[in-house]
Amino acid sequence: MGPQPENRDVALPVQRLHLRYAKRGRLRFTSHRDFQRAFERALRKANIPMAYSAGFNPRPKVSYANAAPTGVASEAEYLEISVIQRCDPHEVGEALNAALPQDLDVVEAVEVRVSDLAHRLEASLWEIEIAGMDPAVLAQAGDGLLAAERVEVSRLTKNGLRTFDARGPIAALWVDELARPRSRRASDIERGDTSGVDSCAILHVVVRQVTPAVRPDDVLTALTQLADLVLPVPPVVTRRAQGPLAPDARSVLDPLAAERSEEIVGT
Repeated sequence: MGPQPENRDVALPVQRLHLRYAKRGRLRFTSHRDFQRAFERALRKANIPMAYSAGFNPRPKVSYANAAPTGVASEAEYLEISVIQRCDPHEVGEALNAALPQDLDVVEAVEVRVSDLAHRLEASLWEIEIAGMDPAVLAQAGDGLLAAERVEVSRLTKNGLRTFDARGPIAALWVDELARPRSRRASDIERGDTSGVDSCAILHVVVRQVTPAVRPDDVLTALTQLADLVLPVPPVVTRRAQGPLAPDARSVLDPLAAERSEEIVGT
């Protein structure tokens, strides 16, 4: 990227880019505010010719959408940036990846051809990994949740304790089992030796984006309320996809499909 013009507050945007980024590993514990700071530093370090807001304290024009909660990993976070010089989306993605901390990765960059990205983020596919949990027990609890008309849960928010229905936004829920080694010797499993393997239940949940947002921990709270579940260990949560809800309600479609071109960045 070239140097940014000094007169930031009057330069008008000539192009907008949608970015899909991932938050992995230890960086899942990064708050959204911390990510914003890290991303703005990366924009400066990569010399992206950003458009800036007007006023006494101009800020780069970045729009974030439906950020994942702190402590949750994600493969499908989205944002939009505005630039004052036309850029190759591929080069923008590569430059940002070089400037971002490890485990914060730009997965894809495309030029905006369809507005209202936030409205296309209708639902999320969450993967909740619970080591030591019997998948059959979790599946039975999930069936009970799906059979319920309404399950109220409470969560402490910045505005105080809030109670809401966690069942209504759930479009689909199912459970898989994953054989997980107790040690790092995964080769034992490949040889058929499962003596050192624990059962690991994988809960998949498709949740519609509503207000207030129903988060993965709300779904777990609803399950524990209905089935008196005890989680053996803290779950590992990952957002696998975010976008329009598929007709079968068991998957989430690509929100950038309408504007995707060859300018794709893979990590």
